[in-house]
Amino acid sequence: MDNLYDALELTLNDWQILFENWNEQKFRASQVCQWIYSKKEFSYHAMSNLSKTLREKLSGNIIMTLPIMMRQLVSKDGTKKFLWNLNDGAKIESVLLNHGGHKTACISSQAGCPLGCTFCETGANGFTRNLTRGEILGQFLMMEKINGADINNIVFMGMGEPFLNEDNVFSAIRSLNDKNMRNLGARHITISTSGIVPGIEDLADFEIPIRLSLSLHAPNDELRSKLMPVNRQYSLQKLVNALKRYRDRTGERITVEYALIDRVNDDPEYAYETAALLDGLEPYINIIPFNPIPSRPELKRSGQSRIKAFCNALSELKIEFELRKERGADIMAACGQLAGSKH
Repeated sequence: MDNLYDALELTLNDWQILFENWNEQKFRASQVCQWIYSKKEFSYHAMSNLSKTLREKLSGNIIMTLPIMMRQLVSKDGTKKFLWNLNDGAKIESVLLNHGGHKTACISSQAGCPLGCTFCETGANGFTRNLTRGEILGQFLMMEKINGADINNIVFMGMGEPFLNEDNVFSAIRSLNDKNMRNLGARHITISTSGIVPGIEDLADFEIPIRLSLSLHAPNDELRSKLMPVNRQYSLQKLVNALKRYRDRTGERITVEYALIDRVNDDPEYAYETAALLDGLEPYINIIPFNPIPSRPELKRSGQSRIKAFCNALSELKIEFELRKERGADIMAACGQLAGSKH
């Protein structure tokens, strides 16, 4: 075996096969994974319950590639944004949200994004590539190490569309959930999608019952296709059918994200349309006041009176929703604002 293998790219099964080939006992695989994923120890030489011979063998054969933190910004509300440099020079950002009693890591799945939603800075800056499973896991583990404590929740809501990098995202989630690795509960993991129907259908059949969040932002095909080009490929009818299948298969409640942009999608009429579109799904809707982005200065956040009118319409219809408290906008860390090293 040569050092083309990277520790974070290996699943537990990969580690077990490796140790079997080395005539090591199988349980050693779990010990190494506990050091990496639970204790955030990335030096083999510090793994004190392994023999010196095994530690040297690991050091000589399995590299440990971690993202390098280039910058950390801290918001006035406690939100932290990290800029990472990857092995090939690609730049990504991830965010740590502080909710008081618990913390949530907002993780990127791609360097950039190919979808080009009009209200999102990530898409405006183009697409570089998918992240590997190790690069996805590396962000989270490094955030935990820097935080000095475990992070309670993870949302795939950073740069990129998770379902366009489905294999690597699902593989990373399996390791995060594995009791011999990070042991993060399924209900603490959420994938956010712009509406990639095949991905939602695959998630419905995924063996780990993680949560789903949908970026909707418009309740009819005409408006949504203008705001989100992905809608031209996966219409709202196809999307709703996939959401119903996910709900039926998993029993999990779906969260719907809706960013209010002044005089674009914030008319109360759209609240009624949203309720009709999602009828029978019993979603939980997050209303997000739009976060301004440099690439589209003409787009503005809805004023308080328009936000209130939209929310009142949802209340009338007995739709459960929350008006999201803005977090991290002062450091360009809020929804739609991540742009790698562009800011």
